[in-house]
Amino acid sequence: MTGAAALAALAFAVPAQAQGDLLVAPTRVVVSGGGGAEVILSNIGSEAATYRIALELRRMDEDGDINDVPEAEANATEQAGLGMVRYAPRRITLLPGQPQSVRISIRPPEGLADGEYRVHMSFRAVPPAIPAEQAGDAPATGVSIKLIPVYGITIPVIFRKGRLEATATLANPHLVTGDRGTFLELDMTRSGSRSVYGELIGKNAKGDTVFDLKGVAVYPEINRRVARVPLSPEQVVQLKGPVRIEYRELPENGGQLIADVATNIN
Repeated sequence: MTGAAALAALAFAVPAQAQGDLLVAPTRVVVSGGGGAEVILSNIGSEAATYRIALELRRMDEDGDINDVPEAEANATEQAGLGMVRYAPRRITLLPGQPQSVRISIRPPEGLADGEYRVHMSFRAVPPAIPAEQAGDAPATGVSIKLIPVYGITIPVIFRKGRLEATATLANPHLVTGDRGTFLELDMTRSGSRSVYGELIGKNAKGDTVFDLKGVAVYPEINRRVARVPLSPEQVVQLKGPVRIEYRELPENGGQLIADVATNIN
């Protein structure tokens, strides 16, 4: 197997996220005790594309939303995270069907306190340059504006130092219907020194899996969040009556049960 083929195989063997013509795998990087990792970028489009790679700071709120944090407003933990993450390259051009790796290394400073440190790595498309002959097509008496969408993907890069533990609980599952459809809402509570991450699985009275929402996290900056699972009309019907909701690690991480709750949905 060639190097490019091996990278492509790896990209599809682990959880991946796509936006526009860019495929990124894995969707979450966790490094414990120092060292490094790789992220595979793949161009699944029909034309060459260029992407800019950068580090950002983000915080989770109690609605589960991830919000941008300006560097000037970063706390000590966030500043430490930015200071210890190195990566290369910072800009990459991919031909159609071509994968390439981005190397990540973690260099914790002397005396760093035990804990979980997180930054978010963004991969954003660089719009192609407009040829001069096209740029000159604007009428002399007016202004021509061309909007070009910029696609991007952001993934968390997490470094853990020390022996960190965390537990979670689920509570108050209920249905909520609004303009955007019907959701199952429930409260997730985290305790401990690190984040929790996994999938929410809903099972009906027969033990059938009605929904499976992957990639649900509660980060250390909050102890509680609300999770919302979108449901189709068919899923709402299947959830009537006794329901068990499980929060499990992802199968590739062992699938261990983190928390569960039983309820009756009318």
